[in-house]
Amino acid sequence: MFQVLSDIAGVVIQVLVAEGDEVARGSEVVILESMKMEHPIESGDPGRVAKILVAEGDFVEEGQAVLEVE
Repeated sequence: MFQVLSDIAGVVIQVLVAEGDEVARGSEVVILESMKMEHPIESGDPGRVAKILVAEGDFVEEGQAVLEVE
């Protein structure tokens, strides 16, 4: 199991996956807004989404886990 981490601080504007979804390497899983721009967060490896750790409207810090993949 691994965590997908945010590479920038910002507000979650959209969660693109649900628990149980399969993701590929490079799949966009969350969209953040930072500095009035949208920034996609991508899965680094393939797997199944085990747990979503953020919700729309949440503020996340750089390096914070946004979901867990197994």
